[in-house]
Amino acid sequence: DDIIKKFGLGYCLDEWSNFTDHARKNGYSDAVLEKTGLTIFKEESKKAYDRFRGRVMFPIYSISGRVLGFSGRVLSSEKQAAKYVNSPDSDIYNKSRILYGLYQARSAISKTNKCYLVEGNIDVISMHQSGVENTVASCGTSLTTEQIRLIKRYTPNVTVLYDGDSAGIKAALRAVNLLFAEGMHVRCVLFPDGEDPDSYAQKYGSSALQDYLATHEDNFVIFKTRVLLDGVKNDPIRKAELVKETIDTIALVPDLIERTEYIAQCAHLLDVPEEALASELAKALNRNRLKSYEEEKKEQTPQNIQNTPITPDTPTIPEPTPNPPAKNR
Repeated sequence: DDIIKKFGLGYCLDEWSNFTDHARKNGYSDAVLEKTGLTIFKEESKKAYDRFRGRVMFPIYSISGRVLGFSGRVLSSEKQAAKYVNSPDSDIYNKSRILYGLYQARSAISKTNKCYLVEGNIDVISMHQSGVENTVASCGTSLTTEQIRLIKRYTPNVTVLYDGDSAGIKAALRAVNLLFAEGMHVRCVLFPDGEDPDSYAQKYGSSALQDYLATHEDNFVIFKTRVLLDGVKNDPIRKAELVKETIDTIALVPDLIERTEYIAQCAHLLDVPEEALASELAKALNRNRLKSYEEEKKEQTPQNIQNTPITPDTPTIPEPTPNPPAKNR
């Protein structure tokens, strides 16, 4: 009951318009119900349908505790029904800028100076129920820069928890570069194949889950290198590709000492001279600097300059002289 109350869990009755009828009786206009995505209106028939009918409801809170949107999970096993339905983006809800559970987890994240990042709502709730309250999830989307910056307000330390299947590993590898690019210290815990934080806690209990997290945490760069190395075998071309991919990740790490340590450890794992990796890292860093420089130049287009408000500190740029019209021949 305490977890249900903590996360505001509920249920939308499996009827076509029960919620919409209730909302209308309580003074909510059709315009509001449509804009928030809670009700779907069919233009032809003008009928109203509850978007989340027959689903367990997970409110999605802002950092200050206001409900911005919802995620609804189906209970039936019908293949036609999507497992999750989320609120569409609106004036108040943008899923790429929100983390599920951050409102409930923020104090624990600050206290432990660590954030566990999981895949779904159920994983977040199961972790909290097991006493691991510094846990959040992305809201039905791939991890975004905006979500990483929300975590960074409370801690620079992120431990990514993903399922032990191949899809979970690939999802973890996709997230790592974004995390490093934002200056985060990233670690990883990989669950046994077929397990996730929720199933592991249900099967073995909260104490076993906490022990597993403590004893199976690995540095993400080293984890990524080991995972990719398993598929290389004795193929020199694939090994060269692995070296490049590893170096590209290390080049995103802003801290010089941290980069140096990664080079030393990865050189040992890959059986490649440390000097060779250091040389490739220098090239990758130069490529990143050049890319940043070119992106900055693109931002300084004439259109952007014209849209910039003139202040006493803003240098003025003279208007270009138009070319004279060509003479008729």
